[in-house]
Amino acid sequence: MLNELRHLGIIVDGNRRWAKKRGLPAFKGHEEGAKTLEKILKKLKETSIKVVSLYVWSLKNHEKRSVMERKKIFQLLRVFFNKLLKTLEKEKIKVVFSGRWQETEMKDFIKNILDKTKNFENKIINFCFMYDGQTEIVDAVKKIISKNIPKESITEEVIKENLYTKNLPPLDLIIRTGMEDGKRLSGFLLWDSSYAEFIFHNTYWPDYTEEMLIKDIEEFNRRKRRMGE
Repeated sequence: MLNELRHLGIIVDGNRRWAKKRGLPAFKGHEEGAKTLEKILKKLKETSIKVVSLYVWSLKNHEKRSVMERKKIFQLLRVFFNKLLKTLEKEKIKVVFSGRWQETEMKDFIKNILDKTKNFENKIINFCFMYDGQTEIVDAVKKIISKNIPKESITEEVIKENLYTKNLPPLDLIIRTGMEDGKRLSGFLLWDSSYAEFIFHNTYWPDYTEEMLIKDIEEFNRRKRRMGE
């Protein structure tokens, strides 16, 4: 019997290192990474996976990258989403964003995407943008306090209801590329990854292929998920 894979998470890592290895500017790595993302999302449409969460821009990325690199990446994201929107509308795929995206100049652009896809139900793509897992939990705690929920009423369900991902199921599988120097989550959906399976690749994201995706899904199906048993 196959494991149920409802929610797939992908940490798209290694774009800048891919470019550096080839003597190219960092932005070229992000361009190639966007092309890879297009191919992987197209392949995922052929699967039964309902939700995919993509770690595309962390709060630490935002803090550490130069203003020029941030502007180029945001410009690339606008091009990527404008192109993707046609597919989203055709395939009735909903987009959600997790993170403090309202704090960037992308906020109006993102609101437009959310509004155009909010009623779609076939699949969901969750873009973790301006995201950090610890920050998500801090923001959830602040929401709970603002609602004056008494401490004896705070449960796991209450916390989940106040996360960015309140309407998404827990993660089943997380794939991370660019892991040549260890195995880390780097703050990716910490609450929702409690019982997720993990697959790490040395391969940089621009070199990740549809064939690798299918092999990773097959590997997930071979694993014994005890889920606390």
